[in-house]
Amino acid sequence: MAKFNLMSYIMPPEDTMFFTLFQDSSEVCQKSAALYDKILHETFNEEYKEKVLKYRKQGKIDFKLIIKQLNKSFITPIEREDIQYIAVQLYKINKRIIKACLNLEVYHITEYTTEMKEQALTLVKATEELRSIIKKFKKVSDVAEITKANMSMKELESYGDEVHHKAMKELFSGKYEALDVIKLRDMYKEIENALDSCFHVSDTVFNVVLKQS
Repeated sequence: MAKFNLMSYIMPPEDTMFFTLFQDSSEVCQKSAALYDKILHETFNEEYKEKVLKYRKQGKIDFKLIIKQLNKSFITPIEREDIQYIAVQLYKINKRIIKACLNLEVYHITEYTTEMKEQALTLVKATEELRSIIKKFKKVSDVAEITKANMSMKELESYGDEVHHKAMKELFSGKYEALDVIKLRDMYKEIENALDSCFHVSDTVFNVVLKQS
């Protein structure tokens, strides 16, 4: 007779559910970042705006699903605080990218600086790396793989900081009108914050894996 496993009966869905939901959230972040980068090489239009709003809606849905699953789960595969933190940061990444996209229209920005494009490309790479890290993340993860991925993310974050510093130096060089300085500073900051959140998620995953190894 097969042995009855009470724990497997209690928590089979939750064992993988959170990791799947994390993957869904990271995929939306990657798509939003790719869209922002594409817009900066063309122009913001109604077709792109429709996609932006679609990704904003999907990001909210994914976040709510994670929190709903967390609230109803008696046992979770990793600590509840880590699940909530990762979910919140993934949501913030997407929210910040979406805000930057929409602000192109709000601020009437039609000419995009070299630094904006550099930031966007760095963000695309960071969200791709993040998606890869989340895909590797599971109840029992390969520490070496996650460590390597986290180091790559740290390098992208550092490069992003360099781009942001260069952007700020150029912005306050006196070449721009005061109103343009305000607009562009806000755009740069939004993407910089999104990059920071990418690293925060990566670092949290790394720490969780270390604790469980």
